[in-house]
Amino acid sequence: MNTQSVNFDQLIERGCGIDVHKNLIVATIKGVGLQEQTRSFDGFTESLELLREWLKESGVTHVAMESTGVYWKPVYNVLEEDFEVILVNARHIKHVPGHKTDKKDSKWIAKLLLCGLLKGSFIPPKPIREMRDLTRYKRKVVDQIASEKNRIQKILEDANIKLSSVVSDMSGAVATKIIKALIDGEENVDEL
Repeated sequence: MNTQSVNFDQLIERGCGIDVHKNLIVATIKGVGLQEQTRSFDGFTESLELLREWLKESGVTHVAMESTGVYWKPVYNVLEEDFEVILVNARHIKHVPGHKTDKKDSKWIAKLLLCGLLKGSFIPPKPIREMRDLTRYKRKVVDQIASEKNRIQKILEDANIKLSSVVSDMSGAVATKIIKALIDGEENVDEL
């Protein structure tokens, strides 16, 4: 059996491949003047800051991360100011099937990064990410408020209290006062 080795030009001088999991970050540095080294870190900020310092001390300029889910976000947030960071889809960098380990994955990612063979996912700039998070949170809160209003109306209907028949807005000032009075125990219809 004749096996051939395929070599690619090295386009990035010093890089780091990172395999990100919920509680484990495995990083491999590679490049010109560097002895290949792999280290493991946990997902806490203090550990991620140690990762950042290690990469800076090693002269790393580019970082490629593989992650599924949202576990990449804290790592990205810590590294984005000091390095060119790309997030790659795990499906796009599948290694040889079988005997998959985090250490092998991080080495493979580092190798592909140095050769310029990775295409990063689009990650918007920090202000846009923050605005998206705020907008999504606002939408969620508005949906929760609407859901609670519907739940209150259903409870009233189940109790045969036809408040929606006598007020135009179930969340208006009058309806709110009537509901508060009901909660406080008022049963006199004239008072309500």
